[in-house]
Amino acid sequence: MNIYLESFGIFFKIGAFTIGGGYAMVPLIENEIVTKRQWISQDDFMDLMAISQSAPGIFAVNISIFIGYKLRGVLGSMITALGTILPSFIIILTIALFFSNYKDNVIVENIFKGIRPAVVALIAAPTFTMAKAAKINRFNIWIPIVSAILIWLLGFSPIWIIAAAGIGGFVWGKWGPKKKNNLPPTK
Repeated sequence: MNIYLESFGIFFKIGAFTIGGGYAMVPLIENEIVTKRQWISQDDFMDLMAISQSAPGIFAVNISIFIGYKLRGVLGSMITALGTILPSFIIILTIALFFSNYKDNVIVENIFKGIRPAVVALIAAPTFTMAKAAKINRFNIWIPIVSAILIWLLGFSPIWIIAAAGIGGFVWGKWGPKKKNNLPPTK
């Protein structure tokens, strides 16, 4: 199958059936792109997620653009972005046309109440996968905990947390303890 058509279909399907936004899409994208098709590695996926979170804009669109670009350059990024955006556009347009007639309907209200806990689970699931892939352990678990507390309870901007983490990572990589890479010396 044509990779453009296949990638459009994957992102369209994920965009159409994922409630909860970009973070709820992560396990589905990972399953389709990394696990099933092995188009990119787990490490590349984690790097693309970090870049997508750091870039301005909507996370779901950002990650689709970066994955599309990694797969097939600019055209690939446009195809995957369109696949991600189009279902939401169609759904929002449909809701805007008909929701005002049904917004006070008890059944519709109950459906939305039922969806909320599922969305929380869809957002929480990738957190554990990302922690595993990022090699979070008992020595560095304090970093995401402190970051979450600073953002959630103290109202720090995530931008400052990302900047501090980037600087901290650079400093640690430059002056922290060095690991042996077990590669033969180059001549």
